Amino acid sequence: MSDTILELNNLHTHFFTDSGEIPAVDGVSFHVNKGEVVGVVGESGCGKSVTSLSVMQLVPSPPGRIVSGEINFKGENLAFASEKRMRQIRGNEIAMIFQEPMTSLDPLYSIGNQLVEAIRMHNKSSKKEARLKAIEMLDLVGIPRASEVVDEFPHQLSGGMRQRVMIAMAMACDPELLIADEPTTALDVTIQAQILDLMRDLNKEKDTGILLITHDLGVVAEMCDRVVVMYAGQVVEEGTVREILKDPKHPYTKGLIRSLPNLHEKEQKLYSIPGTVPKVTMNSVGCRFAPRCEYAFDRCFSENPALYETEDNRYARCFLYDNFEEQEVATHVGTDSRS
Repeated sequence: MSDTILELNNLHTHFFTDSGEIPAVDGVSFHVNKGEVVGVVGESGCGKSVTSLSVMQLVPSPPGRIVSGEINFKGENLAFASEKRMRQIRGNEIAMIFQEPMTSLDPLYSIGNQLVEAIRMHNKSSKKEARLKAIEMLDLVGIPRASEVVDEFPHQLSGGMRQRVMIAMAMACDPELLIADEPTTALDVTIQAQILDLMRDLNKEKDTGILLITHDLGVVAEMCDRVVVMYAGQVVEEGTVREILKDPKHPYTKGLIRSLPNLHEKEQKLYSIPGTVPKVTMNSVGCRFAPRCEYAFDRCFSENPALYETEDNRYARCFLYDNFEEQEVATHVGTDSRS
């Protein structure tokens, strides 16, 4: 897992709306190695999906646009690549499993037609060869009666079956990077476990790098090697799964983990982080989590914190880890400047 296949450097993706310019992805940087599973977590509205769409150059334009930064895929910057070049990469070298399969599959075409189109677009093969490959992929992802399902339409399949079709389509050309945007959302627990097992098997067999976007920390604990925590368009913490779950550094990450139910404790009500994700603008000043943070002090509302390295390959965007302010910050921990 030493070869980096995807590296985001200071990526900015903004939306230009009637109410102003919105930095949905604001200086995001992280990497994915070959054969590695990296989880991106955070509440809805934190910029996870926009980050993945930026990698695929699928941000709706207008109003969205990549403003600056780099999306390096195997050494090639895709941030401002042409549509022709992206068509060569999408589905072939980088594939994506979208959040809702029913809106990603065309209801007017059979499953086979859509798989065959994806296969023939990148491989020089006849319709017959592509159809056999499509049936093989459906069988690989655990769909029974693959030779019959290939001629059925999306509405004839369950949610779990449609998600398996999306995985089959994504893996048909053996991509080096798979982006999975909440692939188990709205699926029951049994089907969710089967989908995750399938992704894990494909990751091991093909040595495919996976960027897994989710808000489910249970899925992260089971699937991922490293975790990137996002909040309001920025990376606020990064580390290995074990480090993040055992010893979270950023107050936001601590809040996310604290909100998980504990089987060993009886609680009448689960903890929830007070407030909501703020609407970020170009004029936003201070730490974006400060209004919801129990550790916030004066500096948090007037300056933007950097992404500090707390340990080897561990990062947190919080003034608590600014060595220069270490003594001053220690006196503020547990206090709230808003009171």
